[in-house]
Formats: sequence, C-alpha cells, structure tokens
Amino acid sequence: MEFRAIIYVFLGGGLGSVLRFLVSNYTEKLLNIKAFPLGTFTVNIIGCFLIGLLSAYFLKVDNYLKFLLITGFCGGFTTFSTFSAENYSLWQNGNYYTLIFYILSSVIIGLFAVFAGFQMIKN
Repeated sequence: MEFRAIIYVFLGGGLGSVLRFLVSNYTEKLLNIKAFPLGTFTVNIIGCFLIGLLSAYFLKVDNYLKFLLITGFCGGFTTFSTFSAENYSLWQNGNYYTLIFYILSSVIIGLFAVFAGFQMIKN
C-alpha cells in the first residue's frame, strides 16, 4: 500500500465525517422529526448513491482519487455504527414498527440508490 493512498483515505474520511455531521444535524433541525432518525438515514442514502456513481466511474478510470472519494469520503460520510445504535435504541424503547421501517427502508432504498448511481455513470 502506498503512502499516497493512505493520505487520500485520511483526507477523504475527515471531509466525509465533517459533512456527515453537518448534513445530519441540518436535516434533523430542518425537519424536526423525533420519532425517526432522519439525519442518519439521509446521509446513508446520499452516500449509497454517491458510492454507486463513484464505483461505476472508477471501473472505467482507475486512479488514486478512488481512495479519496470512495474509501475515504464515502466511508467517513456514511455510518453503519450510528445506524445500528439508533436501531438498538428504537428496540430498547419499544418502537418496533419504526425499527422495522428504518431497517427495511434503509436497506431497500440504499440498494436502489447504489443501483441508480451506478446506472447513471454506466450508461
């Protein structure tokens, strides 16, 4: 592994994490929905779409920007750990319908977003 790839992952991860924080907080404040973790849902779906776009692009063009944008930025921007913790909290609080809806909608819409992003670049 080259040092340049590590630096790109580091920079992309930092930028992605900061943007995740900003988008998540802004979404939560703007829509003010307390019963559903909309901030995390939003960043994860946007991240799925971006990784679809970027993955399709970097199949055609292989360079170090994939480390910055896919591994770093998308990895820092999306968050499976927060998604899991929010699901655990919903479960602990007995919000079973929201829990099931959150899991299913995240997976189904996330897969569709990756597919849509990939198809936009592929075609």
